[in-house]
Amino acid sequence: MRKSGNLALIGALCACLGRAMAFEIQLPPETGAFKQDTGAELANGQCLVCHSVEYVTMQPPMPRAFWKSSVQKMQQKYGAPIPEDQVEALVDYLTKNYGVMTNAASASPTASVQTQIRTAPPARTTGSAGPTIAMKYGCFGCHNVSIKIVGPAYREIAAKYKADAEAAAKIDQQIHKGGSGKWGPIIMPPFPQVSATETKVLTDWILGLK
Repeated sequence: MRKSGNLALIGALCACLGRAMAFEIQLPPETGAFKQDTGAELANGQCLVCHSVEYVTMQPPMPRAFWKSSVQKMQQKYGAPIPEDQVEALVDYLTKNYGVMTNAASASPTASVQTQIRTAPPARTTGSAGPTIAMKYGCFGCHNVSIKIVGPAYREIAAKYKADAEAAAKIDQQIHKGGSGKWGPIIMPPFPQVSATETKVLTDWILGLK
């Protein structure tokens, strides 16, 4: 009698386990789409694999250099499978439909900006070349000045480290070594290619934001 009772209990548990294993979670389909224009099929096919349309539409209107650095960061840092021969067409589409139609902003700082980088005084509020450096390395792909995107807003960072005497050193380490945990589970990739001088100017600009 006890044996048959045990068998019945085991059978019931197996049935419950089977139903639990068959349970599926279905996420709602992505209904957003990029603006219809030449190149939209590239954006829909490549960008929506990893993120929603809103990730692009919430960005401020930025020049071509910003969009190219963002696409390259997705490709090189996050492993987005964007074929090399599609990069320029995708950047053209994003610039035309979500950015500023200008080629004036180069991916590298201009001579005047380089002068600012070399001669920038230590005061926190004088890092006027900061946005150009952030654009150069694709920082605006994950950060906004005032709004949290993937990473924290730059003003949030400034507020957090306002009274921290080691703020500059901590941000320097975060830029060069990357990491996660300070602002949530999202991993920030390391950017060892950012020079010490550029890092200082970028850090001064961030910490000087109000």
